[in-house]
Amino acid sequence: MDVLSYLATGFAVALTPLNLGLVLLGCFLGTLIGSLPGIGPINGVAILLPLAYAIGLPPESALILLAGVYYGAEYGGRISSILLNVPGDAGAIMTTLDGYPMAKRGEGGRALALSAVSSFVGSMIALILMVGLAPILSQFAIRFGPSEYVMLMVFAFSCLATMVGSRPVKTLIGALIGLVLATVGIDSGTGVLRFTMGIPNFFDGVDFLVVVIGIFAISEVLVLLEQWVKNDLQLTPVGKSFISVADIMKVKWVLVRSSIIGFLIGVLPGTGASIASAVAYGTEKRFAEGNDDQFGNGDIRGLAAPEASNNASAAGAMVPMLTLGIPGSGTTAILLGALLMFNITPGPLLFEQQPQIAWGLIASMFIGNLALLIMNLPMIGIFVRLLSIRQAYLVPVIVMLTFVGIYSIHGDTFDLFFMTILGIFGFILRKLHFSLAPVILGLVLGEVLEENLRRALAMSGGEWSILFDSPISYVLLGATAVVLVVPTLVSRWKKQRIPDNVAATD
Repeated sequence: MDVLSYLATGFAVALTPLNLGLVLLGCFLGTLIGSLPGIGPINGVAILLPLAYAIGLPPESALILLAGVYYGAEYGGRISSILLNVPGDAGAIMTTLDGYPMAKRGEGGRALALSAVSSFVGSMIALILMVGLAPILSQFAIRFGPSEYVMLMVFAFSCLATMVGSRPVKTLIGALIGLVLATVGIDSGTGVLRFTMGIPNFFDGVDFLVVVIGIFAISEVLVLLEQWVKNDLQLTPVGKSFISVADIMKVKWVLVRSSIIGFLIGVLPGTGASIASAVAYGTEKRFAEGNDDQFGNGDIRGLAAPEASNNASAAGAMVPMLTLGIPGSGTTAILLGALLMFNITPGPLLFEQQPQIAWGLIASMFIGNLALLIMNLPMIGIFVRLLSIRQAYLVPVIVMLTFVGIYSIHGDTFDLFFMTILGIFGFILRKLHFSLAPVILGLVLGEVLEENLRRALAMSGGEWSILFDSPISYVLLGATAVVLVVPTLVSRWKKQRIPDNVAATD
């Protein structure tokens, strides 16, 4: 009853004319920002933070605006991912695997509508869990040390291995390429330069957004140019902008499972939407094996899972930020900075001493997610018209957006050259029938894995046994074994049953 009372207080704050207007503005701006390749929620929130502070908004109003941009950008990242195969941010990488094939066969509207509904459901489930479980989960999250994070990354890699089940070797090679990219730069433990080739731009490591845009966007442009040279450019059919009740019923449990996975991973500091969407996608692919599995070829389950999980993880990342003062993702780290800018100390006392800020923010997220659904469903027809643009005009637009987006981050032309080289490399990988998602996720997971493995070994004096010192590690290790072993056993059992059934029929 206390929680409901506090939530009612939060809605009273969020529904004031100023805050309601800021929620809608943040959602709209976030959708636009998320749809632009290379910008993403982190940069969107970072750009608007000084503005929100400069115009003198109250703390709760500023946070409501920035949070609206945050989950609006998570929503918007699906647009370019589905229609152009260009992920708006890291959390949208998995969306390309089945969203883009749907758009190519004339189901862009259906894919966008399903994505919007999945995002809405994922966010709402996560917000309900946040309201009810935030204090418990914050205590659970703080028990995660370096060894537990190492086991979590091992589990994530095991899920990654399921993404391209028909080509496991190429999936492994792609992930290893990402891991190699993750090692470029100054070794944080020894200060030694690794694989920088003497280029100062690589001293701080490889920029994640440069890799994402290069591997995906530039390689897609090269594919379109190849089709143009072969005189094989075809106008992608637009299709209808709809989602049927049958579609929703088919993915209803996918949405529930993926939302819970996304929320729980989002609660863990330092993980984020990219890891949540990868684990959710791999989990659903395992569930679907032997049951009309079309993952990677436009399966609606493969679209619903990452969309529900990455939006759920955005809400989950708010839990450690508000309850412990620990950012759950890069974007919440900026939101944490916003709190400190307004002389607000996050932590357990925030909910008691300044409930209008904590509960007002949570209530605004309920309103914002509903507003995003209402705002975006009617606009799907407009978004999907991108597919009707002749590719001769579309290619320059993609190139312009990617180059402007990357240059605006650091203002360095080296990033543009490196992005182009990565695009050529990505094009070669595509011609060799590699999936590009494992490369990006290897880069993301590799950084987290190396950092936490170093910390764990430093704490134990080089003893590897520290990785198996906690019950959480054993649970994650068991989950990894289940993901890798059980589907293989089930597949063999099914193959053994088929001859028996054939013999019985004869």
